[in-house]
Amino acid sequence: MSAVSPNGAPVSGQPGVVAPRAASGTPAVLSLTGAELRRGERVLWSGLDLELRRGEFVAVLGPNGSGKTSLLHAIVGRLPLSAGTLLIDGRPPRRGSDLIGYIPQQRAVAPHTPLRARDLVRLGVDGHRWGLPLGGRRLRRRVDELLTEVGALAYADMPLGLLSGGEQQRVRIAQALVTDPAILLCDEPLLSLDPHHQNAIVELLDRRRRAHGTAVLFVTHELNPVLPLADRVLYLAGGRFRVGAPDEVMTSSVLSELYGGQVEVIRSHGRYLVAGAPVTYAAGGARS
Repeated sequence: MSAVSPNGAPVSGQPGVVAPRAASGTPAVLSLTGAELRRGERVLWSGLDLELRRGEFVAVLGPNGSGKTSLLHAIVGRLPLSAGTLLIDGRPPRRGSDLIGYIPQQRAVAPHTPLRARDLVRLGVDGHRWGLPLGGRRLRRRVDELLTEVGALAYADMPLGLLSGGEQQRVRIAQALVTDPAILLCDEPLLSLDPHHQNAIVELLDRRRRAHGTAVLFVTHELNPVLPLADRVLYLAGGRFRVGAPDEVMTSSVLSELYGGQVEVIRSHGRYLVAGAPVTYAAGGARS
């Protein structure tokens, strides 16, 4: 389950780590060393070395079943590694860490749901506490500050179910920013959004990481919307991986090696088109 070099050849003893182009010289806020994750008998990925530094944007790509979301779950402490080490700011991961903000996949919200936008953000402040929720002007001011940062204050008191997909994602980002995290984990935040809202969310995340030095690990099926931001790409497929700058990873030879079959990568007008990669691919080589 080794990494591959830019020409598609396996790299012995070097699982694909490439020095980051952004934020070099700053301490790593996330570090994986020799990391492996299995689900039953299936190896999702193995021998993964990765360091994420403040202000860096890493896009995580790969087909369904390759372990992209599972990687995020390992980072937040929901899934233990099968082998290797994972450190958050030098410490093992734990659930509920203030160092991590998590933006989940887009979920449909019923129109009659009484939860308002500000209520969802507030849950990020005190939703983990027992007893009655905290109140007062200080909490309301904090919630309003977060909603303002993501451009969602205008609909703070609207029920979530009445908001558009893009508006809901802004609110989820505000919730993820409650603890002023060092790392933002984004699990397909652009799914089901039109190009206009995709661009708005991408620009919002870019402003955040530049203004606060927040590191971003961004899981997506589509590199093009985040290509201008991505310092590096982590591509997972078939139990293998490749880490590097977009131009190093998104090549026909690299993806063909990862998938174990012919894949064509075409770059035109600053966009990538990938042809021949299976839509779903179970680690270990079997299509699902």
